[in-house]
Amino acid sequence: MSQSSSKLEPKKQAPLLIKTLEAVGGFVINKTSQFLIFIGGISFLLFDSFLATMGSIFKPTRRAGQSPLIFQMVRVGVRAIPIVLLIQLAIGMILPLQMYPKLDEFGQGDQVATVNAIAAIRELGPLMTAIVLSGFAGASIAAELGTMVTAEEINALKTMALNPVRFLVVPRLLATTIMMVVLTVIADITMIFGGWLTGMKLGLDPSVFYFMTIDAVNISGFVSGLIKAAVYGLLIGLIACYQGLSVKPWDGSEGVGQATTLTVVYSIVAIIGAAAIFTVIFYSYGIFN
Repeated sequence: MSQSSSKLEPKKQAPLLIKTLEAVGGFVINKTSQFLIFIGGISFLLFDSFLATMGSIFKPTRRAGQSPLIFQMVRVGVRAIPIVLLIQLAIGMILPLQMYPKLDEFGQGDQVATVNAIAAIRELGPLMTAIVLSGFAGASIAAELGTMVTAEEINALKTMALNPVRFLVVPRLLATTIMMVVLTVIADITMIFGGWLTGMKLGLDPSVFYFMTIDAVNISGFVSGLIKAAVYGLLIGLIACYQGLSVKPWDGSEGVGQATTLTVVYSIVAIIGAAAIFTVIFYSYGIFN
């Protein structure tokens, strides 16, 4: 009896192994296809937005006007200033507190000013601002466009021979890109100011802190941070617009909620990935060092 059962065990294990491999393979293929579809959709949306922007610049009859752009800039950028100020001020105050005890052991406590300034203008300024904006503006854009899809407002624009990309996507892309750069400058200043407040609390000489910050802040580091900020803003706008327009009219509120959630998740992943790529490129080739 034991011999016969042992002979049947490989036959039972084989179908189980095949089903497991099929499940894993199907999952990988499904996720890969979804990723490729997402990348392709983002690329086409970026290309269409570029064509629409160029058409608005060189063909005055096709201009959508400045009012939508200004409205979006106020909506996604100006209203985000308080939360950006609060977060960057807190980071600027916390970072020196964490670094000072260890640096002071080597007699380099004043170097917190240098580290804080470099971290602000090169990485934490644009990165934290982008993460805030992905939740503040990206989710809002996705929900707004998704609601317009479910209400068939997008189809109404197409029926009137109006390009939804030119009237809806381009102003939002430009607004997120421009305001990310502006907010990053504000974030850099705020974070450095927060570090200065902590430096005074730690008993550092204000003049020494000031001059060390000035020495650490150079034009190349500042420009690298602004380049990152522009790319982060473009990614946020692209992902938010794509997710919003991907909602189907029959999806209803559930589809809008899913698009909003995916916008925040994908935006943060894209921002972190872009930050890693920028860091590798800049330091590997000595750009903006």
